[in-house]
Amino acid sequence: MMSDTGSGALRAEVGALFARKRLLALAAPTAILLYLVYVFFAFDIPGIANRARMDNVRILLSDFWTYKTHVTRDNRSGDVIVAIEGEAKGTYAPGQLPDWVRREDGVTRIDLGQGHQVIYEGAGARYTVPGYGEIEIVPEGRALRLTAPEPLPDWINASDTRVAVTTDQGRFSFTRNRTEVLRYQPGWELFFFTLDSPFYGKPALQLASLALWGERVDPARSNIGYMLAEFWTNKMWRHGDVVWALFETVLMAFLGTIGAALAALPLAFAAASNFAPLRSVRYALRRVFDFLRGVDGLIWTIILSRAFGPGPMTGAFAILLTDTGSFGKMFSEALENIDAKQIEGVQSTGANALQRARFGVMPQIMPVLLSQVLYYLESNTRSATVIGAIVGGGIGLLLTQAISTQKDWEEVSYYIVLIILMVMAMDTLSGWLRARLIGNKG
Repeated sequence: MMSDTGSGALRAEVGALFARKRLLALAAPTAILLYLVYVFFAFDIPGIANRARMDNVRILLSDFWTYKTHVTRDNRSGDVIVAIEGEAKGTYAPGQLPDWVRREDGVTRIDLGQGHQVIYEGAGARYTVPGYGEIEIVPEGRALRLTAPEPLPDWINASDTRVAVTTDQGRFSFTRNRTEVLRYQPGWELFFFTLDSPFYGKPALQLASLALWGERVDPARSNIGYMLAEFWTNKMWRHGDVVWALFETVLMAFLGTIGAALAALPLAFAAASNFAPLRSVRYALRRVFDFLRGVDGLIWTIILSRAFGPGPMTGAFAILLTDTGSFGKMFSEALENIDAKQIEGVQSTGANALQRARFGVMPQIMPVLLSQVLYYLESNTRSATVIGAIVGGGIGLLLTQAISTQKDWEEVSYYIVLIILMVMAMDTLSGWLRARLIGNKG
């Protein structure tokens, strides 16, 4: 029997062990909490919250699902232009103005709805805001004279050279050179047909009847062919260019991923301890794999773009280099864990080295290889979007261009929706291929 002294020592040892485990269990969350406190002050989280402009956030979010119509007057010439998103491609013809803009005898009346009205008259302008009153701006010399009920609310920003008014119905600005009203409306205007298209403004039922049995608008082609051409070559939304950009993005991911798998597989045999007898070769190849996957794909993109110039192939090469390192490591580890008995069974039939690899090795590692390659193909479809923004190819380039303009945020949302749908489609395709090739029904 254990003596009381030995039993007491054992209890003390067990108690100390549990005390260390409790201390360790508390130490980890305490360290994480202290680090989060450090981050809170180091990154000036309170300052970021104070500097946040929620009004700009609301405008940005509304820009994702609305479009702006600009009613702009050149204060030097008096010319008035009405254009969707302020673009020449979306400019209304003089006799094609929207019903909320009227021009009579040099006076432009803009009805923003809910009683909000803006009038361009003479050299000045007036904005009537229900519940507040009339805001009138008239140039005087090199300055602007503002007449409005006092005190001025915070949604009116006024100086000697510029007056800006922001309401729920739209935005209004007046400078010495230009007067402009921006009206927000829901939807993606001109998504199907531009203003110069013969199909613009027609309701869906009328378009359907034209497509199916209506008289030809252009005698040289059918109406449905004409509609598809007008949609495909839409100058505002550029659907044809967008589809091609999506194809480039997927192609970039596909070429990079499959090329990396093909390059990594033979190298993996030379890096696996049960296939490569020379330790120096195995060590050198593994360090090459570490180097290739240790450098991020974006860094490879920048390096290769300087060496070979921009383009989708540069992005594909960047993906290929990074994934060659990742695949080489995974494939070599899979080879080291195969069952040698299957190889011995194939060898007993008199098979040569190539046949042993084909019938004894590949069937064992193929599920792992295909699973990893398909997973990386999904991931690289997303990565190719960012890489394309750097090397000038794919949907990433269009997304970057739309963001850089700081005005066509509905196009940004359009591209984001397409990217999400592209990733979902690749995920579905990858799952289907995995089920067909590997037999995973999950």
